[in-house]
Amino acid sequence: MTADTALGLSELAADRALLGRTSTAERVAGVLRERIAQGLFRPGVRLSEERIGGALGVSRNTLRESFRLLTHERLLVHRLNKGTFVRVLTAADIVDIYRVRRLVECAAVRGLDAAPYRLTDVAAAVRYGEESAARGDWKGCSTANIRFHQALAGLAESDRTDDLMRGVLAELRLAFHVMDDPRRFHEPYLTRNREILNTLEAGDAATAERLLGFYLEDSRRQLIEAYPEHPDTSAR
Repeated sequence: MTADTALGLSELAADRALLGRTSTAERVAGVLRERIAQGLFRPGVRLSEERIGGALGVSRNTLRESFRLLTHERLLVHRLNKGTFVRVLTAADIVDIYRVRRLVECAAVRGLDAAPYRLTDVAAAVRYGEESAARGDWKGCSTANIRFHQALAGLAESDRTDDLMRGVLAELRLAFHVMDDPRRFHEPYLTRNREILNTLEAGDAATAERLLGFYLEDSRRQLIEAYPEHPDTSAR
């Protein structure tokens, strides 16, 4: 068992109190989803039913159902006679994720009615990113960037769109967890986040959409160029 896996198990034990006596597979999946997003269980890591079930205090059947839910969300993958692993994205996966992001995020901005827009969540994410960068907290900066894009999609005011983007962005974080230099992938976009926010605050949704389209294309290209050709994984 690796040090990262041991840390993840200790964190799960602390989460046990969150489940309560009425724990369900959905709640367990929620805990695991968050820990995967945080990088405590990295892509390629095998998830031990015995250890995780013991840490959370849940039955094997409940845990297996939570694994099934997260497999459906493309965060886990089950391999016959090997077990369940945190999924490792391919370059093709990343291209497809960005295709969906562009369709959803740009459409959300394009569909805005007359200004002023409801930008509270967008502005909060931009501030959090800038504050995280000032502290040298690049993991926090990554989280802020995810919140920024979730908030942009949220401008559509659609629960279904929100659910879709949560899944897409959670999957994208799997790619960032195998990158060596998170600062390189997040710091340059802080000013672009601020620029898009300022443009929306000025009521210019059309320009904001163009800026966002260029942003997503640059981000996709940069990530693909730097993504490991063969990410380290025990799941293969």
